[in-house]
Amino acid sequence: MTDGAIAADELSAGALRVWLTGHDPVTGEKRGSQRLSADADLLLDATLNHPKSYSIAALLHPELASEFESLQNRLRDQILTTWLNELNARRGHGGLIREDITRIEVVELDHRRSRALDPHAHRHLWLNVKVLGADGKWSNVDSRVAMKLHTLINAEGDLAARTDPQWLASLARHGFTLDDDGEVAELASVVRPLSRRSAQIEVNRARLIAEWSAEHDGTSPSIRVLTQIDRRAWAMSRPNKPAHLDELSWEATVRGELASLDARLAVDRAPVPLVSTPLHALDLDLLAHAAVVDADERSTRTGGRFSSFDLRAGATRALARSGVVAPRDALIATIDAIAEKAHGTCVRLMTDADLPGQVKAFMATETVRLKIHLAGSLDALASPGRSLLPQELRRSAAFPEDVDQLDPSQLAAAGAIAGAGGLVTVTGPAGAGKTTMLRVAFAALRSQHRQMLVVAPTRKAASVASREVGAEASSLHALLADHGYRWTVDAAGAEAWTRLSVGESDRDTGAIYAGPSRFVLRRGDRIVVDEAGMVDLQTEAALVGLAIEQQVGVAMVGDPCQALPVGHAGAMASAVRCATASVELGTVHRFSDPEYAALTLRLREPRDRDDALTIAGELLERGHVQRASGAEEARAAMVAAYFEWHARGKRVALVSGTNSEADAINDAIQQRRVDEGELDSTVLALGMGEQRLLVGDTVQTRRNDPRTGVENRAQWVVLGIRDDRITLVSASDSGEMRGVSREYAFEHVQLAYASTVHGIQGETTDAAVVGPDVDAAGLYVGLTRGRHHNTAITVARTDEEATAQLGATMMRGTTELTLQDAIRAAHAELRRAAREREVQASAPWITPSASPSHGGRPL
Repeated sequence: MTDGAIAADELSAGALRVWLTGHDPVTGEKRGSQRLSADADLLLDATLNHPKSYSIAALLHPELASEFESLQNRLRDQILTTWLNELNARRGHGGLIREDITRIEVVELDHRRSRALDPHAHRHLWLNVKVLGADGKWSNVDSRVAMKLHTLINAEGDLAARTDPQWLASLARHGFTLDDDGEVAELASVVRPLSRRSAQIEVNRARLIAEWSAEHDGTSPSIRVLTQIDRRAWAMSRPNKPAHLDELSWEATVRGELASLDARLAVDRAPVPLVSTPLHALDLDLLAHAAVVDADERSTRTGGRFSSFDLRAGATRALARSGVVAPRDALIATIDAIAEKAHGTCVRLMTDADLPGQVKAFMATETVRLKIHLAGSLDALASPGRSLLPQELRRSAAFPEDVDQLDPSQLAAAGAIAGAGGLVTVTGPAGAGKTTMLRVAFAALRSQHRQMLVVAPTRKAASVASREVGAEASSLHALLADHGYRWTVDAAGAEAWTRLSVGESDRDTGAIYAGPSRFVLRRGDRIVVDEAGMVDLQTEAALVGLAIEQQVGVAMVGDPCQALPVGHAGAMASAVRCATASVELGTVHRFSDPEYAALTLRLREPRDRDDALTIAGELLERGHVQRASGAEEARAAMVAAYFEWHARGKRVALVSGTNSEADAINDAIQQRRVDEGELDSTVLALGMGEQRLLVGDTVQTRRNDPRTGVENRAQWVVLGIRDDRITLVSASDSGEMRGVSREYAFEHVQLAYASTVHGIQGETTDAAVVGPDVDAAGLYVGLTRGRHHNTAITVARTDEEATAQLGATMMRGTTELTLQDAIRAAHAELRRAAREREVQASAPWITPSASPSHGGRPL
């Protein structure tokens, strides 16, 4: 694409290799300076990946296939235009001058099927990092801008799928409509069964690749061999299918499967009217609010900060969901208007007039108010009061030996919780022995006729605390709900806590709220928040408000270095800043190897990059790192680790960075257990995503159910499957047994041989293995689950590369607690960004004294 004009050509395999290395694919001429390091990016990949139901519709009707191709063509052209207009190269000292681009080159790869050979039409756009600047020089694209622009690229896909008039009209002619999720409503019921079969194929594929590699001295299969493996894996999960796959037989096979899933799909549907919302009828203020909500929800890992790119993406997604049907060109002015209104309602963290689109320098007004309000509430809660002394704890202890077991930091923590300070925080590493400490604090509070209520972000964590400590326990949400708080969503999608007054009707149930009944608080009681690092800012603000109102104290017990909350983070760290008493637990008690225990303390918070590399080197030297040549080998290693420890009768935690990777590992382990005769596949139930659940499987329940006593994220072993009931026994306590219905299992039970960091936090096992795709919290939590051994798997060719990767993973970002933190972070990001030549030539980093008339409310 040059100066807005798109031209197309084809590349041979040889020309593609030349092009990838930064040379002209025709002449071989070098384009700018070459970056030949092993980790240098050669291209950036964007995927045109529409809902799977679109591909199914295209397979059912030739006209829809043609229109779907056209839809993808129009979306591709829009993405190329966005890249050319928004991306830049860098010039000058340190690359601080922005250079506009006049030419980009993109290779398009068109696929009709998924790797599992199911209908899934998608395209890859490979953007070469070599771009032509307006000054006539070839150089590398600014990759920071490209990565942060990706949210807008994804939003363009949503907009095209939901508003393109040609595509939607063709769907309507065949009787199809879109549902609220953007799927073809009449085809949504067959998507999950096809996806389930795809998951089975993925398991077969992984096993076949591992077998092939074992037979060929550990080498990786070629593209030709992988193609053969793909087809064999597909055939294994679809018996009596053609041995030699061609287009016609593939289409006939999948159409037959679709007809078997829903016979109505074999019959033409009557046309339906195409309903559209007129542009002039849109509520632009509501859409602008939705755009801010969208950007804010995606900003939880940057302290609530977002960029102009993020806001424009939010505006685009909001318009996509509005019901408008119109050509893309007709929507430009509306998107501009929504984005302009959205900017005007946000707080701008700096006054610089020349603000690059990727710099996250905006914050939602509600998030700013939340941070200010929470800081003030924490200060108000933190009333002074003394902690109990060790001898006072010993006098009140039910078992004096409990007090004798505590180290000095644990004694200080128990004394603070049992003391009179309004706000107490206890932070510490994994395995620091908080249970005995809380038991001593509970006894001391009870001796003062004060109640200790333990709450946690999940009911599972609260139940564990209740059993081990003896105090009454609840999920944090249940406590708030008992006191009238309700989690609500407004028309723009914004979520917030609201509160019922006594005598007010609950709009969800219609019941009249009569006040708290389960968790009645008295002045001087202590609410202990366990796993407090997972509490988000909104929930913390509601809890602190309740504590001030009821005149009770709060103790936040947790570790901000472990898994973060789903919403805005920083509640635990903010409480530490304001606390009456703040205690850091300093001794790790979990591990059988005291030297490894000391190493985990350093792993938790490396001082800097060099320290992180030193720690990674020690992990490698001590045998806690395993290298893999690729993702498939890493997955196979995790599966092998399960069977190694399972054969010893030990529990092992397998920690993955994504749910999809955990699902693949779970399916692989289950299938191997079936193949080896450990599990009987003839008696089964279906779980989430239509996973097979077999007697003997390790599973996890994903929703609290007070009727049966199961809790979200609790782990179980399937003990029995009958017509109407599935019997579960606790994975950690053979005496704890529950029964759930098949309906509950279908919606809320999943395999749990492997899980993400949120699923495993709070567990203690014999061993743990961490996959290569985790973040800093996942690495730390994963490497601190096993009492006796913990291993991190990394995809690397050498020990040096493995060390570098682990060191980089450890370097977590700093949590931005205050608005001052956010402003500093935004200015630091601006200093790293390339800017226009005119700005560089004048005062480089002096921000103007007044903000522009638009673009957000200044601080």
